[in-house]
Amino acid sequence: MADYEIRPLTSETWDAFAALCERNGGGGFGGCWCCYFHNATSAERRAAGAGDWRGYKERLVNEGNAHAALVFDGEDAIGWCQYGSPAELPGITHRKEVDASGLPAPDYRLGCFFVDRRYRRKGVSEVALGGALALIAEAGGGVVEAYPFDTEGNKVSASFLYNSTRDMCERAGFRYELPKGKNHCIMRKEIDPA
Repeated sequence: MADYEIRPLTSETWDAFAALCERNGGGGFGGCWCCYFHNATSAERRAAGAGDWRGYKERLVNEGNAHAALVFDGEDAIGWCQYGSPAELPGITHRKEVDASGLPAPDYRLGCFFVDRRYRRKGVSEVALGGALALIAEAGGGVVEAYPFDTEGNKVSASFLYNSTRDMCERAGFRYELPKGKNHCIMRKEIDPA
């Protein structure tokens, strides 16, 4: 893991991000190119993507409206942790439950994690999480909210852990707030400015 490097998702790293998605069938959620959480409803997702998730995501990146910490092994992107403001990522699962939680809105949400099939179960998600928190600190810090799976010690296929795990977030210093849905929870961490 010492050889991994974090770079932000920007127009300069777009080609490496796109190659990662292409190697992995569009990167999760049936090939959504990490767009699922950018839209609040199914109708918005269909309208925004219009059958071209790649083009939609590239537009968001070029406009500065999509953020992620990309993990690189050499010049290859091998994973990411998506993050953004609640306005940037309104499409979280069980949103009504989160909105009704009574918690104040966070400054940032963690959306999805994705790791290249060849690198799974090698700590890449944890590196991506640390990278996202460092990028958030560089941007001024604030309250970060995560919605990880609460696996309760059960082994779960890595392909289903698109929101990470409670254990991983606890190791990163997040505190448990509330359950969310059937197998998720709400966790928070305050990030100081860099």
